[in-house]
Amino acid sequence: MKTLNALLLCLSLVLAPFSHAARIKEVASVAGVRSNPLTGYGLVVGLDGTGDQTTQAPFTGQSLTAMLQQFGVLLPQGVTMQPRNIAAVLVTTSLPAFAQPGQPLDINVSSIGNAKSLRGGTLIATPLRGADGQVYAIAQGNLVVGGAGASAGGSKVQINHLSAGRIPGGALVERSVPTPLAQGDFIQFDLNSSDFATARAVAQAINKLKGNGVAQAMDGRVVRVKAPTAPDERVAFLADVENLPVDMAPAAARVVINARTGSIVMNQAVTLSACAVAHGSLSVTISSTPIISQPNALSGGQTVVAEKADIAIRQEPGSLIQLPAGARLADVVRALNSLGATPQDLLAILQAMKSAGALNAELEVI
Repeated sequence: MKTLNALLLCLSLVLAPFSHAARIKEVASVAGVRSNPLTGYGLVVGLDGTGDQTTQAPFTGQSLTAMLQQFGVLLPQGVTMQPRNIAAVLVTTSLPAFAQPGQPLDINVSSIGNAKSLRGGTLIATPLRGADGQVYAIAQGNLVVGGAGASAGGSKVQINHLSAGRIPGGALVERSVPTPLAQGDFIQFDLNSSDFATARAVAQAINKLKGNGVAQAMDGRVVRVKAPTAPDERVAFLADVENLPVDMAPAAARVVINARTGSIVMNQAVTLSACAVAHGSLSVTISSTPIISQPNALSGGQTVVAEKADIAIRQEPGSLIQLPAGARLADVVRALNSLGATPQDLLAILQAMKSAGALNAELEVI
């Protein structure tokens, strides 16, 4: 619990205080200015016997046959290739806004077969398509795999992940995506999170710099701004606006729980009402002892090995602990630590406190 206490107190120092200033570019984005995901299917060749086993991944052999046919190589009927130096992969990347033909993109390459390692492989030219099925980039290059491994005599040692790699600048943009930035008389700022106070603050900051009536908060997430129509003037306008400071409103009280890892994170707005909590634990211990039954001499019997299992159940008594009301994060952490529960136990305790109305925060389980 000391570790949890130190972690939450450190988070309280780095999390946003109740009121702080941030730039508009950090709390909102311009509508239509976004990246687009690209995906492609390709082959990695040149592996040192660590590629796909084509008997278990037949699509790798089919892809190799199709590639050879493009180069004019036709295999005889009935011939089945089983190379171990090739692997089928998926190639993913994001096409950033305003990307132009010829610009390089970093790509991620991931095995979809049973290849043991992609280390030392080369990706063959792979078209990358968008959601509309059109080709927007072509990927090719040598993989950088941040791992290593070795195996011998049934033993295996591996560092990091070997079935995925990256190619810096491994794709070239072939087609740009038009953006609606230069269209119309208005541009729209979309807030990262819905908050009426933040939307009002963004509109007020823009109006203070550019004049009243230029910006209007349409709802808790959208701010509409009248901007110049000339492209260079609109770019200069956005450069001025996105760096304006905005006074952020207090964040909503929230506790985020990761049920898989037992992690608990809460912000400074979390408060605790007075309540009483009883916490106990149940443990089950199973021990197995081998028992050897040896027959008498010349009896013709056989030695028999059996096991004796002992099962013990122990339940720790849980006393009723009264928790005082806490108006600060440090008070909440101190009260939770007084329960003597592990972070995994706190998952159930916090949910019960929320149901009882003692936890004044939104509970989010991820």
